[in-house]
Amino acid sequence: MSGILAYLAAFMLYGMIGWYFWRTKWNTSAQSIDGAIVAPKWESFAILIPLILHSYTLYLSIFAGAGLSFGIANAVSSIVWLTALVYWLSSFFYRLEVIQTLIAPVAAVAVLLPFIFPSLHPLTNTELPAFKAHILVAMLAYSLLTIAALHALLIAVVERRLHHPTMPSVLTNLPPILAMEKLLFRIIWVGFILLTLTLISGVVFSEEVFGQPVKFTHKTLFGFISWGVFAALLTGRQLYGWRGRIAIRWTLIGFVILLLAYLGSKFVLEVILQR
Repeated sequence: MSGILAYLAAFMLYGMIGWYFWRTKWNTSAQSIDGAIVAPKWESFAILIPLILHSYTLYLSIFAGAGLSFGIANAVSSIVWLTALVYWLSSFFYRLEVIQTLIAPVAAVAVLLPFIFPSLHPLTNTELPAFKAHILVAMLAYSLLTIAALHALLIAVVERRLHHPTMPSVLTNLPPILAMEKLLFRIIWVGFILLTLTLISGVVFSEEVFGQPVKFTHKTLFGFISWGVFAALLTGRQLYGWRGRIAIRWTLIGFVILLLAYLGSKFVLEVILQR
């Protein structure tokens, strides 16, 4: 019963936070961008309570049996939770209140996924330290690149709204676009390094991580294609100063391919093939 209440409480709190920030930040227009909008201090900690409840529900669903239950629902929920956590920690250093409006509704749906679609096939070899390290690095990589995708979308929205006479109040309190792009590439760099470690550990140490030799699957293929897209983006940034729409486009393409690599394969196996 306590588990069900935790799921419902986290869902409702995420939903209320998303609704609040939509009403007070995104859906409120500001006529001038000269002054910064000072937010109440409690807003910085509002998402912490549902984050704690979300982590508790993940613990219940992932460690439900003898091994780790890490199906598509748990994977999505974990990535969203880590994304929200990293965002919350970053919000103390960067003015990114608007992302809370985007993350909270997604987290509200994600927190219920393991409850609605429980994992029926626990993973093998989960007691190996190499496997745990691989999963942790992979989740961090996916979470950071998810934040990068959200950040790229935010930059695109700001660029489009700059030509409007009025803007949502939350957008007027963001850093300049050049500063946001600089932050975007910092996030991508860290995510790219972690993605590189994920692919290396999955290929070179496949026997230790998964208990079997490496197999060339569409998951591996899409993973390396996504890595190539982000590598090309970072190279273009260094050599040609890529920014603006080019950077946004490459970031989103790399993120979509990464989703196909991991979540796409899990969706086919677990939902369509029931394996």
